[in-house]
Amino acid sequence: MFSDYKPRGGFDEYFVAANRPRSCLEPLISSLGNLGLEEISRSHSAAERLLQQVGATFRLYDSDIDGGERILPFDPLPRLITAGEWASLEAGLIQRLQAIDLFLGDVYGDQHILNDGVIPREYIETSQGWRSAMVGVVPPLQRWCHVAGLDLIRDEEGTWRVLEDNLRCPSGVAYYLENRRVMKRMFPSLFHSRTVQAIDDYPSHLLQTLQDLAPWTETPKVVVLTPGSFNSAYFEHSYLAQQMGIELVEGRDLFCHNGRVWLKSTNGSQAVDVIYRRIDDDFLDPNCFRSDSLLGVRGLMELYRQGTVAIANAPGTGVADDKLVYTYIPEIIDYYLKEEPKLQNVTTYRCSCAQDLDYVLANLDKLVVKSVSEAGGYGMLIGPHATTDELVEFSNRIQASPRNFIAQPTLYLSTVPSISHGEVYPCHVDLRPYCLRGHEPWISPGGLTRVALRRNSLVVNSSQGGGCKDTWVVQDDRPSVNV
Repeated sequence: MFSDYKPRGGFDEYFVAANRPRSCLEPLISSLGNLGLEEISRSHSAAERLLQQVGATFRLYDSDIDGGERILPFDPLPRLITAGEWASLEAGLIQRLQAIDLFLGDVYGDQHILNDGVIPREYIETSQGWRSAMVGVVPPLQRWCHVAGLDLIRDEEGTWRVLEDNLRCPSGVAYYLENRRVMKRMFPSLFHSRTVQAIDDYPSHLLQTLQDLAPWTETPKVVVLTPGSFNSAYFEHSYLAQQMGIELVEGRDLFCHNGRVWLKSTNGSQAVDVIYRRIDDDFLDPNCFRSDSLLGVRGLMELYRQGTVAIANAPGTGVADDKLVYTYIPEIIDYYLKEEPKLQNVTTYRCSCAQDLDYVLANLDKLVVKSVSEAGGYGMLIGPHATTDELVEFSNRIQASPRNFIAQPTLYLSTVPSISHGEVYPCHVDLRPYCLRGHEPWISPGGLTRVALRRNSLVVNSSQGGGCKDTWVVQDDRPSVNV
């Protein structure tokens, strides 16, 4: 099955070189070979039909095909991470999120890090994620980022690095969970005689994390707040609510009265303690943010400040996943924890700094340039693949607003074999682990591996043609199965 597979020159996670599999991957490669490409392709098609049947779709806003609805393309060749390697990643993620929480509490509180000049104040107060309404607010448990999805990559040497911090409403966990369910159903033989750490307890851990945010009651009422069925991630919103056994609500289902948030129901109004919001800050409360919002709850932020309702994630967390602030995370870890980062950033140039700006403008054709406030693969220039007109356009945009751009070397992300047009082909991947922080931090083993299924593409985002894989954290020294 892999006889014609040729790694592309970077770090391939299955093979050291052509026909030289990594030792920890040999059992899986043998199992895949026993199935054969024809059988895997047949089951792959059945898996995609199954995902369609359960409604595991997302919406492409700029598509006029089938209303823009499509399944997230699924690749059946799993990605493996050893338990020892995962333990190191987990420690790095916990450290990073602890420092970010301390940073958010500080910048919305006493602002020591700004007063000490570690980060320029204007970088924070001009960030699109900054919410002045949160100044002086102390969220429950002093936790700001209750659900985080940090994007990790492996570079050409195989070293893990953090590419981005997603701290507002990180998506993709429903596809992560469904990928495992589909793999167990379609490819059960691959799980034989190997231990794969279980992930199906994520919804129960998420519910416990949310309940932790309401210490004023022993039976917190938790709801998932969605913008509605038109949203690109609506499947995930409804999926998580169903898995946790709680209501999925829209803003019109909630109202504020007598110092509490209430849920309208056929059995009368019910007091709500925790809102897992899947809408952006701007739409949460028309009294506080966008006055034209019809998606949020009027008066919500006043009750949040009073401490009678919890919101996950806390409003204002977006300032910490601003891509310019990302460049300061090593300094943030040192400032608050007095530790070296366990997970390093990707080398990044700040266009707001004159020296970095000169370098970026002189090397645009070699760099990846990102808008600090964009996501989903938008607002980005991949220099080696850009046209002359695109390079000129980005040069002008950067010079007009340097603070709004950062640049990074063109990274050839690690590759994992994937099925592309009936062949097994190396495709670039990243990893989004899902991290929960209630009373105690907890990270689900593995995460959503996003894969650039378009040949030679470096962009893994689903909105740009990317797909996903099941991610296994494996321990091969015990002949048991735990999936």
